[in-house]
Amino acid sequence: MTKTPITIARGDGIGPEIMDATLKILEAAGAQLEYEEIEIGKAVYERGVKNGIEESAWDSLRRTKVFLKAPITTPQGGGFKSLNVTIRKSLSMYANVRPCVSYAPYVETNHPNMDLVIIRENEEDLYGGIEYRQSQEVMASTKIITRPGTERIVRYAFEYARANGRKKVTCMTKDNIMKMSDGLFHKVFDDIKTEYPDIATDHMIIDIGTAKVANAPHLFDVIVTPNLYGDIISDVAAEVTGSVGLGGSSNVGDNFGMFEAIHGSAPDIAGQGIANPSGLLLGAVMMLVHVGQGECAAKIHNAWLKNH
Repeated sequence: MTKTPITIARGDGIGPEIMDATLKILEAAGAQLEYEEIEIGKAVYERGVKNGIEESAWDSLRRTKVFLKAPITTPQGGGFKSLNVTIRKSLSMYANVRPCVSYAPYVETNHPNMDLVIIRENEEDLYGGIEYRQSQEVMASTKIITRPGTERIVRYAFEYARANGRKKVTCMTKDNIMKMSDGLFHKVFDDIKTEYPDIATDHMIIDIGTAKVANAPHLFDVIVTPNLYGDIISDVAAEVTGSVGLGGSSNVGDNFGMFEAIHGSAPDIAGQGIANPSGLLLGAVMMLVHVGQGECAAKIHNAWLKNH
């Protein structure tokens, strides 16, 4: 089998150690991959690159179209841009996919049968980064929801559900208050769901929906939301499974895919040999499926499940 070229970045904090562990497992499982390494994160920010990635690194990403990324540290304060947001928008990775599964009894949780997937729009909403000062004492952020962007993410959620044997898609918005922006997201969902009569659907207001994710996650199968809500509820859902540290996620578009752990760089435990690589490894499993190496993905995932 021809090896699939992918771009990797070891990141900051615990990033290098969990990446080393993940690559070791990929190799042992027979993954047919060829690595191109780029540098991202703290050291790049400190060289004065405001978004944490050198211009030359983009060449590798555009060539391989697949990115396995360890967590990075974004400096706090003005002037520094989120690298994740920059990469998602630059490469049009419009869907963030986060499976949230309980591993009871090995990981303690109040919801041992939890198994849901959160699919969030990745490029629009308040994460568009359109902010300005209206006056000395008033700051404004612009929330952007477009019909094309919404159609793309909603259709992706239904296609994902169908491809993965999921039975229901739930849309979450706050359209009782934001009647135009969130109203458009809800309306597009209602339009598109008619194309998928085999899949059950419902809609929930995001506040009660978040409460239900925390307290009754068995009610959900696939959830689709605008960007900000999805970011919040996917962390809630991951924590409810028992640990944010075990979650992997993918960011995908029509041409590119980025795969990572959902946790941060945890500099406080870096270098101690105690970091758990499971989140990045499960991100890598999603990556193997993405590049058509499903058999290898299943082998690693099953071995990981057996060891837990």
